[in-house]
Amino acid sequence: VQLQASGGGLVQAGGSLRLSCAASGSIFSIIVMGWYRQAPGKQRELVAAILGSATNYADSVKGRFTISRDNAKNTVYLQMNSLKPEDTAVYYCNFRARSTKFESSNDYWGQGTQVTVSS
Repeated sequence: VQLQASGGGLVQAGGSLRLSCAASGSIFSIIVMGWYRQAPGKQRELVAAILGSATNYADSVKGRFTISRDNAKNTVYLQMNSLKPEDTAVYYCNFRARSTKFESSNDYWGQGTQVTVSS
């Protein structure tokens, strides 16, 4: 399973960006899709996750970010509105998935996409 993330960039505070992450390869089922971020000198943290139709968000992004998924396209999205300079980080997508029905689930990571919010 390979994940390809896109959509990062430079935006002014208050602006919006939409991240996408598409999975390819041998995929039997995707259980959880999520977005993490890592700012310089900080640990990677969970931003948002989606399991079925249930979503979970970090407190710092609630009301500003929205995670969604397109099961037919094996793709997860992160709509980021009202961006703040403290949202600046490398954003990574993560899927917990099974590549075949005979295997247990594994975690797969995208390559990371830079989001920079200027003040």
